[in-house]
Amino acid sequence: MRYAFWPGCVSKAGTPELFPAATAVANKIGMDLVELDQANCTGAGVLGERNEELVDTLNARNFAMAEQMGLDTILTICSTCQGVMSSVNYKLREKPEYLAKINENLKEEGLEYKGTVRVTHMMWAVVEELGLDKLSEMVVNPLTGLRIAPFYGCYILRPRYVLGMDEHPDRTQYLEKIIAALGAEPIDYEGKLRCCGFPIMTINQDNGLKMVANHTLEAKDKGAHALVTPCPLCHLNLDEFQPRAASKAGESIDMPVLHLPQLIGSALGFNVKEMGLKRHIISTDNFVEIAGIS
Repeated sequence: MRYAFWPGCVSKAGTPELFPAATAVANKIGMDLVELDQANCTGAGVLGERNEELVDTLNARNFAMAEQMGLDTILTICSTCQGVMSSVNYKLREKPEYLAKINENLKEEGLEYKGTVRVTHMMWAVVEELGLDKLSEMVVNPLTGLRIAPFYGCYILRPRYVLGMDEHPDRTQYLEKIIAALGAEPIDYEGKLRCCGFPIMTINQDNGLKMVANHTLEAKDKGAHALVTPCPLCHLNLDEFQPRAASKAGESIDMPVLHLPQLIGSALGFNVKEMGLKRHIISTDNFVEIAGIS
């Protein structure tokens, strides 16, 4: 399993524990990640509101770099990047005349996107290409006794028509399947498929904090020991803003929020330091204790 790897901006900045955890897990399960170290931000669903052509050009640039490397699949560990890249790729493939226009923008760097790249997320690749049975076989530290609440993030769920949901309709259950494969119990709750509140935090912080409180408190009320998400932006919001959300809600929450690679790595035998489990705002100590991680 060899991929052009785009980790996304946040995994090396806002959530720096994610990049080393993801690359360690990828190496363990046989994913050969060739990082696109000259790639650029996808626009994060924000830049496109002001300049759609710029966002399409930026993403086409990344796709063209993967093609030049002889790689037909870009893998990311960010749900937001996944959603933006998938949407742009769908558009460029469906509109060859527009793709030609975008390629004119790339000529200065000697790049051309031919439309051959597939975009996937590590979560999808674990289920569809590694396989849940193989993942279960690799578990050396079953997460027995842990109840984990999945939190997907918007961009890996919507819009369905660009995300391969027709071919893989159960992608909305992949987190639950991975949690179970690792020996833990997935918790079902309404908030798992909703927005974390990050997109509105800068313009309507009260509502953003309310969304953080709603999701984390609901998971807590359902008996979850931790949340897990494939999106570092969701992680930033649910972890970093949780103390303020708790203050606004008037009650304690203390719900640790894990990156998906951290959860997988914990079951595959990595230790606390290797998975960066001490770098969170909300303590992961209870999760670590129940999981029996050193």
